Amino acid sequence: MERSEDQGRRRRRQLRDARLYVCVTARRERGDLRDFLHTAYEGGVDIIQLRDKTLEAAAEIEAIQVLAEVAREHGKLFAVNDRADVALLTGADVFHVGQGDLTTRQARTVLGPDVVLGRSCHSPAQVDAALADPGLDYFCTGPVWETPTKPGRAAVGLELPRYAAEHAGTTPFFAIGGVDAARLPAVLGTGATRIVVVRAVTEARDVTAAARELRSALPA
Repeated sequence: MERSEDQGRRRRRQLRDARLYVCVTARRERGDLRDFLHTAYEGGVDIIQLRDKTLEAAAEIEAIQVLAEVAREHGKLFAVNDRADVALLTGADVFHVGQGDLTTRQARTVLGPDVVLGRSCHSPAQVDAALADPGLDYFCTGPVWETPTKPGRAAVGLELPRYAAEHAGTTPFFAIGGVDAARLPAVLGTGATRIVVVRAVTEARDVTAAARELRSALPA
């Protein structure tokens, strides 16, 4: 069995190499979660987060257990959003929080030092705070464009990932929000090298091909 500190090092090494991060619902209306996860990882997705606000805890845990199994099969990372208790129970590699969720200290109290921890940022001040927080492993900047997956959240435009690229140094960050293959060159033009996508992969007719197209356009 992998020791905890070795697990933490492996997860952070994989985070450094990660470029393509996908968020997905439990896909209950399609009933194809397991198949989707396999095809997404096969296309080159590095991290998959299950984010589904419609689920009760038991159903969320069940879906994340499927994600955990598939991620292990592919040797990739999987993420849990918001719920530290669910992250703990499912052995999540990555735990992601928003600005109004658990503090870094609170998350670490529940999950310990070996889980990769990320936070969403929507302004330069929040980026600065993330960079000053030694307990965070990465952050996201967005939404770059308005997106139905974040209703009511105003777009931040390309200036925020550009600011992050200028200030992040070696801290990984991901641009998120309305990113797809057509918009990816504009994102890369800011200096960002990592992206989070939802519909560009989850709604693709050929999931593996869509993921592969995005991954191949990102820096190695």
